[in-house]
Amino acid sequence: MTKVDRRILKTQESLKKAVIELMTEKNFDEITIQDIADRANVNRGTIYLHYQDKYDLLDKLIEAHIDEIGAMDKWACEMDWVDALVPYFEYFADNHLFFSTMLASKGTPSSFRSRLFASFTEGFKNEIDRESGRNAELSDDVMLQYAGNAYVGVIEWWIRNGMPLPPQVMAKQVGVLLGRSL
Repeated sequence: MTKVDRRILKTQESLKKAVIELMTEKNFDEITIQDIADRANVNRGTIYLHYQDKYDLLDKLIEAHIDEIGAMDKWACEMDWVDALVPYFEYFADNHLFFSTMLASKGTPSSFRSRLFASFTEGFKNEIDRESGRNAELSDDVMLQYAGNAYVGVIEWWIRNGMPLPPQVMAKQVGVLLGRSL
C-alpha cells in the first residue's frame, strides 16, 4: 500500500472540515464549490483534483466515519454491551460537529442516517440471543429494525441535546437496553 502525501491528506481534511462548517450555516444544496474552496483556502481546481463534486466530497466524508464505526464493530463483538459501547459514544463526542451537522442539518442527503442505521444493524446481526429462548418467537428482521432505530434515535437525541450525559453513562444505559432487546 502506498503512503499518501501529507499535503494531500491535509488538503482533504481542510475540505471536509470546510463542508461541515458550511453545513452548519446553510442548506447543503445552497453550498457551492467556491464556498468550499474559500472556506478551505484552496483554489476551486484543487477540489476537483480530489473529488468529482460537492456530493462526492460529502459522500467520502460520510464513508470515512461509517468505516471508522465499522472498524470498531470487529472487536466490540467480543465484549459485553456496556464496555463495547463506550468507544462508540466517545467517537460520537469527539466528532460532535460532524454528527450534529449530519443528524440535524436540513438539506443533508438523507443517506447518512440510512448508512448509519445499516452499519449498526449489520453489527447487531450476530448479537441476537437465540440460546436463551427469550427471542425464539421474534423475527430477526423485526429485532434488527427495532434495535437499529432505537440506537440511532438515542444517538440523535444525545447529539441534538448537547450530549447531556457523558459517553460512559450513555454506553451503560444504551448497553443495558440493547442487552435486553437483542
